[in-house]
Amino acid sequence: MTLLAKVTQAARKVTSRAGPRILTVKAAWRLTPNMIRVVFSGPELAGFPEGREGGNCKLMLPEIDEAKDSFVARLKNGLPPVRRTYTVRNFDVATQELSIDFVAHGDEGPASRWASHAKPGDFLGFGGPSTPKVTQFNADWYLVAADPSAIPVAAAALEAMPRDAKGVAIFEVTSADDRQDIDIPEGIDVHWLIQPDPHQRSTAQEDLIRSLEWPTGRVQTCIAGESGVIRSLRDFLANEKHVPRDDTYISGYWKIGLIEDEHQQAKRAGNT
Repeated sequence: MTLLAKVTQAARKVTSRAGPRILTVKAAWRLTPNMIRVVFSGPELAGFPEGREGGNCKLMLPEIDEAKDSFVARLKNGLPPVRRTYTVRNFDVATQELSIDFVAHGDEGPASRWASHAKPGDFLGFGGPSTPKVTQFNADWYLVAADPSAIPVAAAALEAMPRDAKGVAIFEVTSADDRQDIDIPEGIDVHWLIQPDPHQRSTAQEDLIRSLEWPTGRVQTCIAGESGVIRSLRDFLANEKHVPRDDTYISGYWKIGLIEDEHQQAKRAGNT
């Protein structure tokens, strides 16, 4: 391909990419003491792709009391808003309603602050979604593990699995009341671990995973959460259990002591 052709192709990709949707809140509530579910609806969701549960999306957050017209204008040619990465939890095609879950940190972070105060009629910008992180389910045994930040992607994977799937799912949450109802295949053994302070390093997930009787046959994983935990589990799966990379989804979603922008920079630099 010539340089001109490459430039033309890149330009087409840029110009054909849809701009962010401006989503409107229909409802918001505490799904558990430390998780907020926000449901969006409205004509902005026309044409939203089906089957993207578990895919990433970028949320663009308005300033406190910012008018919608001002926010839209700023998206087009003003100071970029704060962006945070989240997961599509559910999209109901029949009702055209999109659900996204937020870990509740009070006003500690911009996304949690927005979700904690979200009410019908509020809005934000939305980019994406990507395809789900796990789309093929061909294993003999599945290992799923998540802290609160990754429950949406883990839940989406579990709900998409064949109903005869076998394996283990591990969720590390802040309190017993943070356990959620998830449509999990009966053959998946579910463990809820309690970590009252998520900002303290925990080895509970890794300790449990190491204690498992490792199965024969093909193993597939969906694991995400704090980067320190993920780094150790990635090493265990690759170098001790020799799970092929193509069968391993494992990703650090955040890192103790860093905001998202800093964590993403560290990931790009290979430091997490």
